[in-house]
Amino acid sequence: MIRSKLKSEIILECRKKLALEKANLINRLRHQQEEIKKGVDLSGDEIDQTIAQLAEHSLLTFQNKIREQLFEIESAFSRMELGTFGICEETEENIEIERLMALPWTRLSIEGAEIREAVRKRFA
Repeated sequence: MIRSKLKSEIILECRKKLALEKANLINRLRHQQEEIKKGVDLSGDEIDQTIAQLAEHSLLTFQNKIREQLFEIESAFSRMELGTFGICEETEENIEIERLMALPWTRLSIEGAEIREAVRKRFA
């Protein structure tokens, strides 16, 4: 296993950004759950019911994206604990510091992301 050689200041800054983003996502998730509870009204005619179901589907899709992002944040925290934070999963090289500061949950360097995208396009 390759261990990260990031400075502790960078890891601390990324940890702060991750914690803030996690709190924001949890708040958005709670808000969306409240919207679903008060927005579901299946007592109207078919059009009203369809609109309510479409709105609920949209909110549930949005919630799924938030949960995926929360998973990525928790994974980043785990990588920090394991000492592998900042190492690209594709190339096993250091992830660019600017990239980590912008996307602290990222698992891939720019090169690693390009490799994965090329593979995805090839097999899509």
